Amino acid sequence: MSRTRWRLGLGATALLTATAVLPAPAQAATVTDYTLTVDPAAQGAAIDDTMYGVFFEDINRAADGGLYAELVQNRSFEYSTADNRSYTPLTAWTVDGTAQVLNDAGRLNERNRSYLSLSAGSSVTNAGYNTGIRVEAGKKYDFSVWARAEAATTLTVTLQDAAGPLASARQVAVKGGWAQYRATFTASRTSSYGRLTVASPAAAALDMVSLFPRDTYRGEPNGLRKDLAEKIEALHPGFVRFPGGCLVNTGSMEDYSEASGWQRARAYQWKDTIGPVEQRATNANFWGYNQSYGLGYYEYFRLAEDIGAMPLPVVPALVTGCGQNKAVADDALLKRHIQDTLDLIEFANGPATSTWGKVRAAMGHPRPFHLTHIEVGNEENLPDEFFARFRQFRAAIQATYPGVQVISNSGPDDSGTTFDTAWKLNRDAGVDMVDEHYYNSPQWFLQNNDRYDSYDRSGPKIFLGEYASQGNAWKNALSEAAYMTGLERNADVVKLASYAPLFANEDYVQWRPDLVWFNNHASWNSANYEVQKLFMTNTGDRVVPSKASLTPSVSGPITGAIGLSTWATSAAYDDVRVTAADGTALFGDDFSGDASKWTHTGTGTWAVQDGRYVQTDATAENTMVQAGDPAWHDYDLHVKATKKSGKEGFLVAFGVKDTGNYYWWNLGGWNNTQSAVEQASDGGKSTLVSKAGSIETGRAYDIDIKVRGRQVTLYLDGQEWGGFTDDRAAEPFRQVVTRDAATGELIVKVVNAQDSAARTAIDLGGAQVASRARVTTLAAAPDAVNSETNTPVTPVTSTLSGVSAKFTYTFPANSVTFLRIRQR
Repeated sequence: MSRTRWRLGLGATALLTATAVLPAPAQAATVTDYTLTVDPAAQGAAIDDTMYGVFFEDINRAADGGLYAELVQNRSFEYSTADNRSYTPLTAWTVDGTAQVLNDAGRLNERNRSYLSLSAGSSVTNAGYNTGIRVEAGKKYDFSVWARAEAATTLTVTLQDAAGPLASARQVAVKGGWAQYRATFTASRTSSYGRLTVASPAAAALDMVSLFPRDTYRGEPNGLRKDLAEKIEALHPGFVRFPGGCLVNTGSMEDYSEASGWQRARAYQWKDTIGPVEQRATNANFWGYNQSYGLGYYEYFRLAEDIGAMPLPVVPALVTGCGQNKAVADDALLKRHIQDTLDLIEFANGPATSTWGKVRAAMGHPRPFHLTHIEVGNEENLPDEFFARFRQFRAAIQATYPGVQVISNSGPDDSGTTFDTAWKLNRDAGVDMVDEHYYNSPQWFLQNNDRYDSYDRSGPKIFLGEYASQGNAWKNALSEAAYMTGLERNADVVKLASYAPLFANEDYVQWRPDLVWFNNHASWNSANYEVQKLFMTNTGDRVVPSKASLTPSVSGPITGAIGLSTWATSAAYDDVRVTAADGTALFGDDFSGDASKWTHTGTGTWAVQDGRYVQTDATAENTMVQAGDPAWHDYDLHVKATKKSGKEGFLVAFGVKDTGNYYWWNLGGWNNTQSAVEQASDGGKSTLVSKAGSIETGRAYDIDIKVRGRQVTLYLDGQEWGGFTDDRAAEPFRQVVTRDAATGELIVKVVNAQDSAARTAIDLGGAQVASRARVTTLAAAPDAVNSETNTPVTPVTSTLSGVSAKFTYTFPANSVTFLRIRQR
């Protein structure tokens, strides 16, 4: 597309130098006026080089089938129905002839227990991940296998798809006990549907059947998929947090043994993941699949080193999280885990002559990795139990390695009883840094830009280790960008921040949204990735104080209809009444007849039974039925509810506008461990208030909700349970200014998350600046989503002329804009 001139405000013109132009929805006809004033003589918070980083967890097949470049799935025949009900030891394999998977004394080693016994004249074929094994014409692929055969035999190894061979076949001579054999393919065609076949004319045993692209990231053997690792590198992250997440503190904390099982949902422990890959354990992943640990702690440290990032490992504290909520009471086991953590630090930092430094050196890295931070625990919902164990970890680490900072956490939410208790414990104990996690709606991120403005400057620092706005549309990324201006403004408190999760394989998704999407042949950046990259590559060294005007707003009372729902629970509802503030009856249903007043908008099965409205499916989620007038306001809602069976309690909705916008009181949520009021906005949910508590099966509860203006009070069995006032503005215009010491530039960062353009009078406080500035703009329709074939959210670079100490710039609708202005 040819270069185009486009008017960008009053007295300023930009020359677009990118090949793309801003989409039409971003060039809205309506304009809102703002002011932005900068004080270049004042100093704001210093911003550390490690401010922004990435968080890697093996979720959505992010490791095997993803960042780990191995092309063979279930290469060691260790898949098991104990890991996943659909698995067998031959998952991803097809046998032609006769073969069986054995687990006996003939195994390769104690950690790699299953192997394939292939009968004479038989073959076995692997289907890889996604549609198959991906190969590219002219590139090399390294095959290896551990094999044994009592009588000499020659394995024939082929790579093909439905159209025929993808490379010349290879012959591998095998004789004697277990040994590793290698061969190399050069692909003759490109295909995403490849299959790897190993055939033998005589009986043979096979294990660790592997195929790696030669072209891994930085050419490393047992390496990383190049395009995915390069997307991490392109962010220039200051740190890499690994390996989780929920898989760190879920499952058994025990050692592998015959008694406990060898791959039975064991918590992630670093010693399982180092050394020769054929001697590493395999394990059931918390997210529902098997993990090979071919991508282990050594590889994580190498990745961090290669991209110039700080490694930040997370170790379990013997309190499970992510819905399991169990504290392990075993002093000997606790001491072993504490010692494992000390050993980890020695593995990372010890000299090559130390016990664990020697292991690192033997793997090919005699130099230390310079570990400075380590996190203990992740999202524990039992703060007292967690913190008692955390103290012991911290004391041992500080006694042996006083230079290593130990990070704690505040549970899985941005507020609530667990959060408050955890923060008090952390604050009272003088913890250095606390990891906060939250996944909220775009509206929440627009409403809470000032979250860290009021945090104690002398208290623990913040590691925002996981956050996202529950979607990969541009409106989600816009809200995150607006929030990040608040993170930078508070860089004296918020020291580390990472979006989560990082990767998603489009055919194996357990969690949305995700930063980078991929399949077996391509990867693409989400809109959220483009925002993260823009901030991470234009951070600056120090905040320059600035102020901006706010968007005029009009706020009325909470309005909406009512709803009933359940989540993995069967429940019965009765005696539903809605009464106006003046006592006028607006709605009533005692279910003495039918359910014609209600509209079923969710899942599940509803029916009137014995004068109650019953949802009978104890497995269905979000079973919403709605009734009433969306224009209702200032009313009282009464419901009688009884749990019949299932995992949770009741969901009583109010302020219901449609299926994606409402409030509900979630009683007995989170596996019946707590209750909360959640607000849904465009489908994304945020927690407004929460408390610990559970719902009893078979007991009838009286639920009352009083709505007055924007204030809500909630009553359970006649007693006030809590309340909230939802009066925070979702401000769409946010900004922060930083200075880049190396270039002498002011970086003016503006987010305009609304459908009107923002004509902004910018006052640089008398600063002497160059007349031209570099501009990077991200703009798109709010619902735009990047995909493999279409990336509407793409940065556009331009040059702005007419810059001075005072100038006007019009920021496009639904945009993120960075102006780099050089000071003279």
